[in-house]
Amino acid sequence: MKQISYLKNYYTAYLKSYLKSYLKLNQNGERSSQYLDIGILNPTIGTSNLGDYIIYESVYKNLRETYPKDVFTNFPTQLYNSFDTKHLMSQKDILFVAGTNLLASNLERRLQWKISQSHKLFLKNKVVLFGCGWWQYQDEINQYSARIYKSILNSNLIHAARDNYTVEKFHSIGINNVVNASCPTLWRLSPEVCSKIPTQRKDSVVTTLTSYNKNKADDLKMLELLSKNYETVFLWMQSYEDIQYLNELTPGIQNLTIIPPTLEAYDALLAQKSIDYIGTRLHAGVRALQNNIRTLILAVDNRAIEIGEDTNLNVIRREQVEEISSFIEGVYVTNIKLPHENIQAFKNSLANYKLA
Repeated sequence: MKQISYLKNYYTAYLKSYLKSYLKLNQNGERSSQYLDIGILNPTIGTSNLGDYIIYESVYKNLRETYPKDVFTNFPTQLYNSFDTKHLMSQKDILFVAGTNLLASNLERRLQWKISQSHKLFLKNKVVLFGCGWWQYQDEINQYSARIYKSILNSNLIHAARDNYTVEKFHSIGINNVVNASCPTLWRLSPEVCSKIPTQRKDSVVTTLTSYNKNKADDLKMLELLSKNYETVFLWMQSYEDIQYLNELTPGIQNLTIIPPTLEAYDALLAQKSIDYIGTRLHAGVRALQNNIRTLILAVDNRAIEIGEDTNLNVIRREQVEEISSFIEGVYVTNIKLPHENIQAFKNSLANYKLA
């Protein structure tokens, strides 16, 4: 009897939700409200990786500038969606994916974005990518993933990828309304902002480790070089797993100070200004640049490499760790180059949707 009662209540609520969505429309099939009902597919829900929060913050700020009075509702990408969640998502006017490298050629196996064939019914032509990139370098997109992308990605609006590699992946399956707009975390790094970033070293440095892509030899070498060249080495933990990785390294460095795994603690450190950033976390480095901090990023995967090639972001491969000495003692002028035409085309696409 309890099961019958549950099913009765479930389907009653289900029918009510459809009725509610129907009442949002007037007799001509148009929205009766002057406000858009926007969904944000939010990678920060269910993760301890604070890099996702840095990305989400930039996406949110830009969306709010375009849609200052409209309603935003957040939905998870890193957690599986229930029927109710998918139905709620289907009722939104549009859904924006808030960045990160959640795209993959094999969505059925790479579960950074918990999306499946069932989403095709609920999200058909509703999803717009905002600063998204590919998980790693991969082979061609398989049929399973291609069908999902072609079904859910909006065919009328422009999608913002964060590198050319991602654009080319979509072009390979006939999705051509995608441009390289770089990562939205970089959009405010204008020439004026870059000119305020110091060109020469400071006495202290903040660094990061990347627990999901370990190289103990190179990571330990990085910490040793930083310890040798700076009075104080601050180590910020961008994710909880980075703490465990540090314990595996057991560097025994005397001038190493741990910064708690919170964005507030990191921002407070960067606000002191008398510091450099040299580390393996891409968006910790971008956060440093946002705070006018001289920065070098050691790439551990495709993300920093691709964005670095496209934007002149200061990136070397982690295996080139010995080269950080040249950066420390040399003069480096930060000069971020952004695809302004693509960024504006993307913004215009969103603005035109609002006016439609």
